[in-house]
Amino acid sequence: MTAPAADAPLSLGRTLAFSATSLPIAAVVLAITVHMPAYFAASIGVPLVVVAAAFATCRTIDIPIEPALGILMDRTRSRWGRYRVWTVIGAPLLMLGLFMLLGANPGVGVGYLIAWLMVMYLGISILILSHAAWGATLAHSYNDRARIFGIMGGVGVIGALGVLAIPIVMENAGYSDAEGVRAMIWYIIALAPISAAIVIWRTPETIAPEPPGQKFRARDYLELITNPSMARILLADLCLVLGPGWMAALFLFFSRDVMQFTTGQANILLVFYIIAGLVGAPTAGWVATRIGKHRAAMLSTAVYSLALVSLLFLPKGNVYASIPTNFVTGFVAAGFTALIRAMVADVADDIRLRQGKERAGLLFSLTTSTSKIALAGSIIITYPLLAEIGYDPKLGHGNTPEALTGLTWAFLAGPIVFLALGAACFIGYPLTAARAHEIRRQLAERDAQLSAGPPAGSVPNGAVPREAT
Repeated sequence: MTAPAADAPLSLGRTLAFSATSLPIAAVVLAITVHMPAYFAASIGVPLVVVAAAFATCRTIDIPIEPALGILMDRTRSRWGRYRVWTVIGAPLLMLGLFMLLGANPGVGVGYLIAWLMVMYLGISILILSHAAWGATLAHSYNDRARIFGIMGGVGVIGALGVLAIPIVMENAGYSDAEGVRAMIWYIIALAPISAAIVIWRTPETIAPEPPGQKFRARDYLELITNPSMARILLADLCLVLGPGWMAALFLFFSRDVMQFTTGQANILLVFYIIAGLVGAPTAGWVATRIGKHRAAMLSTAVYSLALVSLLFLPKGNVYASIPTNFVTGFVAAGFTALIRAMVADVADDIRLRQGKERAGLLFSLTTSTSKIALAGSIIITYPLLAEIGYDPKLGHGNTPEALTGLTWAFLAGPIVFLALGAACFIGYPLTAARAHEIRRQLAERDAQLSAGPPAGSVPNGAVPREAT
């Protein structure tokens, strides 16, 4: 298999094949954000505070692991490539963690949950990091990155739709909510190895040449965080993940006890939310090629917030009335991650030009860490908040009017506030399309010089082929 030319965009077929890893990633992120915490609390009987503590502990432990994984990935050089190797490692870890979580029974200890949540999160981290960093090497221009990461987001929607369809089908067949969640986990376990195999088989990988004598220093790591563009991205990513994550953490409770939907009806609305991303993420990529990635992200946050407010005026128990709101919010939310990751890929070029070394894995590890902090925060903050306002998930409609009103305002206010903060981070964003094009031009010139290499017969120690397929 021959890697594509340096300036040729990846074909649509290859892009779709590479995006296969997005299937289990999107599925498991949705499951652990919306269904699994509620499953442990309502079906297994683990107290809300204990569920929050287990997820918070895992996220806290996982945060310093992210940069270490990024550094290891960037330093990996093998005949099979750099990020392909890590894809092979990540899929089995994800499968093992999910399989062991299936064994959680009523009375399960917090230690058991933490141990296997950690294994699951490690597998997720490896797959997300390797996939994003690999994608950054496949795209060779500002607009091509918006296209590739947009398609990756759209393909991920298919995996999320599959995981959402399962509890709907299970409920209609007479199965319990708990059985539906367990079926979702089996779906992800089966999907992970298939998608990883497709990516490994069909996607080329290029390892860019590096100037000799370049070593990673502590100040280089500091430069990644303090880079003007990257610092804004990290703050924005924290807010843009926390907003929808906050909403997701409370979605089932709000839908069931405030909007008076059944669990199956709530999942139908989630299907519309997720399916909107099938076209929403690629559309965000397309809009970014017209107005810039940071402006596209700002526009998306405004549309999301306005649509969310409309929930205050919708009739209770009417699924059809809620479909437009869920579709619009899902449409624009799908672009958040795609745009952020495409922007990080641009920063990776800037850093490689400055430092002479590939830092994509480490850079993506920083955004993955902020995303995990945000997703954990959505549970750490909202679940104790529900307990504070007197809401009890076991009581359902039996909660007091005051508790249900508190649930409503918590559900709406959190996402709107954090999305506004995320949009503010991109005011005056410096890494524009023009700057990104100039960086790519300088990198292309330097890579061409380095690829010419030393005189014939002189091979540096540790050299690897530039193209691994």
